[in-house]
Amino acid sequence: MSRAIVIVLDSVGIGELEDSHLYGDEGSNTLVNTARAVGGLHLPHMQALGLGNLDDIMGVDPIANSQGAYGIMKEKSAGKDTTTGHWEMMGIKLDKPFPTYPQGFPLALVEEFERRIGRRTLGNLVASGTEIIKELGQQHLETGYPIIYTSADSVFQIAAHEEIIPLEELYEMCRIARAMLQHENGVGRVIARPFVGQAGNFIRTSNRHDYSLQPSENLIDLIKNAGHKVVGVGKIKDIFAGRGIDESYPIKNNQDGVEKTLKIIQESSFTGLLFVNLIDFDQQYGHRNDPRGYAQALEEFDSRLPEIMAALGPNDLLFITADHGCDPTTPSTDHSRERVPLLVYGAKIKGGTPIGIRESFADLGQTIAEYLKIKADKLYGNSFLQEIIKL
Repeated sequence: MSRAIVIVLDSVGIGELEDSHLYGDEGSNTLVNTARAVGGLHLPHMQALGLGNLDDIMGVDPIANSQGAYGIMKEKSAGKDTTTGHWEMMGIKLDKPFPTYPQGFPLALVEEFERRIGRRTLGNLVASGTEIIKELGQQHLETGYPIIYTSADSVFQIAAHEEIIPLEELYEMCRIARAMLQHENGVGRVIARPFVGQAGNFIRTSNRHDYSLQPSENLIDLIKNAGHKVVGVGKIKDIFAGRGIDESYPIKNNQDGVEKTLKIIQESSFTGLLFVNLIDFDQQYGHRNDPRGYAQALEEFDSRLPEIMAALGPNDLLFITADHGCDPTTPSTDHSRERVPLLVYGAKIKGGTPIGIRESFADLGQTIAEYLKIKADKLYGNSFLQEIIKL
């Protein structure tokens, strides 16, 4: 029973890519800058896997004989969003980024959306999700109109109070928007952003739901076609529009994600892929420019890592990585175009092995394909399995 377990620490980047200037992200380094901002990180377990060997991370020193293999991956696709990053890990390279709307969405598109949902809308702004509900939340309560907004990412977001627009109605609005937003307006994700509370104290809930474009054929399809199983934890099912996911476990926060991941590792018996996204780093702290909260979330995950490592079976490979950056120390509250760390651990992995700098996130998917003995030559990327596996 061979399993690949991929844990994506959403937005935990490790330094700007060469083309970061095209995205306005010069100087971004989520891990290094966060560590510096809080006077150092305490991540002894990821340090033991080789994290400190990847960059000068205050508090996380290099180690000569790491327990795992370690490296850095570059993003080859155009873009810096969640969908692009996860799709590339599974072998999809996007030459053209998903469309963004720095001036808001075209009026004709908004009017057609309003016609289809039978309500007017508020907003149509580029905005922070927490700020726009502060600004327009009371008006939303008074009118019942949903709030639509976007960001520097390719997203169409719909915010609504759960007592004004029930969740299922909000989700249906998202499905309507997803059906509309195709081709030249094919944003990466339509996102439901429900919230509760009163004016001055609105709080977004964990009932968020993402509606992605349908991906092209990727490693998830190949794993499933080979008779194996793909299990998603967090928003993995949403990112891949449900395609190829056998089981999906939504989560409330990082700790809930870790608990569900542990339960699956310990109690489920399958060959294939366990794909996990832990979103708090990005959603709660990166986008809110909160380095202290970001640091605490990293340290909380690190404290749970020994449990995950101890739960692994003899044929399990654990990959810890990220999908982009979201540096909480820069003026921007958006994602940052960054490289990502890669740590690999398992009974079959040669400790102390540097993987180097990989040219694509897709190298991760090719490595998983080779380990599961799946032919993936039509997908992007190059496997590094032979560099890290015990012969």
